[in-house]
Amino acid sequence: MLIKKKRTWEIPEKEATPEDAYMNRRGFLKKTGAYIGAAGILMAGLNTEASALLGNDDRIIKVPGSPTSHLYPARKNSLYRLDRPITSEEVAGRYNNFYEFSSDKNVWMHIEKMRLRPWTLEIAGLVEKPKVYDIDELVRKVALEERLYRLRCVEAWAMAVPWTGFPMKELLRLVRPLSSARYVMMRTFYAPEWASQQRLRFWLPWPYEEGLTMEEASNELTLLATGIYGHELPRQHGAPIRLIVPWKYGFKSIKSIVRIEFVERRPKTFWNTLVPQEYDFRANVDPQVPHPRWSQATERIIGTETRLPTMKFNGYGEYVAGIYRQG
Repeated sequence: MLIKKKRTWEIPEKEATPEDAYMNRRGFLKKTGAYIGAAGILMAGLNTEASALLGNDDRIIKVPGSPTSHLYPARKNSLYRLDRPITSEEVAGRYNNFYEFSSDKNVWMHIEKMRLRPWTLEIAGLVEKPKVYDIDELVRKVALEERLYRLRCVEAWAMAVPWTGFPMKELLRLVRPLSSARYVMMRTFYAPEWASQQRLRFWLPWPYEEGLTMEEASNELTLLATGIYGHELPRQHGAPIRLIVPWKYGFKSIKSIVRIEFVERRPKTFWNTLVPQEYDFRANVDPQVPHPRWSQATERIIGTETRLPTMKFNGYGEYVAGIYRQG
């Protein structure tokens, strides 16, 4: 007899914001011709969140509309549930870190010039099948699915998001890493002509790079996301493809990836290179390990007045705790 044990972090899905709450909204916007230019709610900074709810601008959430846009919304994977309501799409679209464009949360105001097509993803390094994929070619090769995940920022704020994408282990199946590969290095674009902060802050270690161990990359939670809220990723969320590792702090989930390289030695990463005492390579969510400048014991849910206790591994310990040896 199979007995399903309820996970410690999960509640019945009916108690979270239901899927049709945002699916019906998209249907209405499609019918009115406003799908690409949906209005949103201003989330410009930590101290202006409440007053910014009155903001309204049709540039906030622009969906690219690529050759593979018909693949969204994707099938929902019901294994992944939430212990909290889904964050409003407008709130999530107004509150982003994307340092190539802005050091504030108002990334949506600085991304108009970002070019999304053509976009290629280079697979290189210690693999049997190195290849340069056109992004739409890659998306057609995999089965997209929607997953509800929590996202926890190292800055002690959090949101809950319906991502669409495919497990990274599907990419590993396609490219076949060699046994000598111990890490995965990921790199975003370098385009100072339209990413203003790459031009203005030229001394930073651009392009942004991140990395995982092979065991982390092949974990079932690790997702390469191409969509959000039932449609393609808008620019501020890391279009056209980004990483999602929900048990780690958000800076590990690199946006707008152009290269994935399989390597033997641990790669250098953007924040660990800049401030190694504050941003370690592993970056697993842990309420008992404070940031040097603030506590990680609690998290603020953006768009609300809610503050919750932080969960170790962001509540995904049953999936990932075995990766990390204790002691």
